[in-house]
Amino acid sequence: MTAPSLVTLADVREAAAHIKGVAHRTPVLRSRTLDELVGAEVFVKCENFQRIGAFKFRGAYNAASRLSADQVARGIAAYSSGNHAQAVALAARELGTTAVILMPEDTPRSKREATAGYGAEIVTYDRYTGDRVAIGEALATDRGLALIPPYEHPHVIAGQGTAALELIEETGDLDALVVPVGGGGLIAGSATAAKGLRSATRVIGVEPENGDDTKRSLEAGRRISIPVPRTIADGQAADTPGELTFAVNRRLVDGIALVSDEQIRDAMRFAFERMKLVVEPSGASALAALLAHRIDRLPRRVGVILSGGNIGAERFTEILGG
Repeated sequence: MTAPSLVTLADVREAAAHIKGVAHRTPVLRSRTLDELVGAEVFVKCENFQRIGAFKFRGAYNAASRLSADQVARGIAAYSSGNHAQAVALAARELGTTAVILMPEDTPRSKREATAGYGAEIVTYDRYTGDRVAIGEALATDRGLALIPPYEHPHVIAGQGTAALELIEETGDLDALVVPVGGGGLIAGSATAAKGLRSATRVIGVEPENGDDTKRSLEAGRRISIPVPRTIADGQAADTPGELTFAVNRRLVDGIALVSDEQIRDAMRFAFERMKLVVEPSGASALAALLAHRIDRLPRRVGVILSGGNIGAERFTEILGG
């Protein structure tokens, strides 16, 4: 593996080979209605069909499966608002070990129950007052566990990039790739894959309006912290870009579009009614940017990643009804 800030296309390809047969190769869907509304040929990478219901399993398994036998035997720790939690819990189960996951107290019930369902022990904290990195690192140290962070890890970044690699392998060259942004791991890996295959491909990230830490950081040329965002897109409620992910994204990402919670709701409704897809708010944000025409000068062939579909029926109907 190369230096953490210089994850390469070769690293993403190595990760793809490493997770083959364990992670799903998710489908790419098309919609004539979507093409007409957006004014482009849109290729939708459905990571809501990935194991645990989100792209996070790619990076979690790529990192966990590379631990030493001693590390695996002692167990794995992680901190996450939900999808990475489930991913690490499942990766640990696949490797025959245990997982302890630090989760916010207000994590959606469906994500918390799914994490426990994979056999993980859950420890909670208040996301608005607690420092999850400090708490998670202390938890791992105290218990002697290997910590797999949600995005600040080169194997995690490379693993997440396999989603974009698969998309482009199936569709051919893309003029643009639109990707949700939380801590920045998915877009860092995706940009590495896309730019490595075709440097002219525009890579556009999408954040909630209330959670624009990466947009501000890219504009400032340094990492900017904001108050913990309050948004329906809980998986994108990051307050500061990751150090490693920002090192990649400042070199490779061409811009960040912002979407409102209402635009995310509209995208969730469109995906459900017109494409028969259930997508969580964070998973729908990139699609929302296309439908709301938040990206200037959109080119002809566009890939978009639906990053996850982990949402309970009650929460899904509450959001669409609200």
